[in-house]
Formats: sequence, C-alpha cells, structure tokens
Amino acid sequence: MIGLIAGLTCGIATFYGVGDGFDGQRTASGRRFDAYAHTVAHPYLKFGTRLRITNQDNMKQVYVTVTDRGPYSYADMDMSYGAFRKIANVDNGNATVCWRVVG
Repeated sequence: MIGLIAGLTCGIATFYGVGDGFDGQRTASGRRFDAYAHTVAHPYLKFGTRLRITNQDNMKQVYVTVTDRGPYSYADMDMSYGAFRKIANVDNGNATVCWRVVG
C-alpha cells in the first residue's frame, strides 16, 4: 500500500477474470464472478462495500463493489477485468490507484 490520506488509500491494482479460469467461479462472498462486472477483490474490506477507484496516471474513475478476497500477489487489490479496463490499459497489467469507500 502506498499511503492513506484522509480516507483515501492508494496502492497498486491488478486485474483478473479473462483467460485465467476465474470467470464464472464462486467468489469468497459466494457470488459468481463476472469478469465484466465492476467488482474488486480486497484483503479485508467487508463484502458489499462500494469503492470509488481513481487511476492516478489519467484520473479516470470507476465504482466497484467488494465481492472477493485477494489479491494473492504484490498488488493491494485485484479488480475485475471490466472495471480495470474502464480506468487503465489492460496491456500494462497494473495501475497506481487511489480508492475511497463510498458506501
């Protein structure tokens, strides 16, 4: 995690769901994972928590819901493919983002 500033947390986001076998599988919350939905895997936020995620390179934003646990890599969160591609180039593989709980 890069930092926490007045309710804003920053770190590295990656994505999952396309070509990795996760699409259609059950998430830790029990929901079926949809790679094109706007969801995120986060290590400790409560399932159903809504986040506003902002890419720090281009300031694009997306709203997501926490439905899974993870990531299991160097990143701070794993976004669904559909959410990640709204704010970043999937060819890059990761993005520096900041997020805030919005509901």
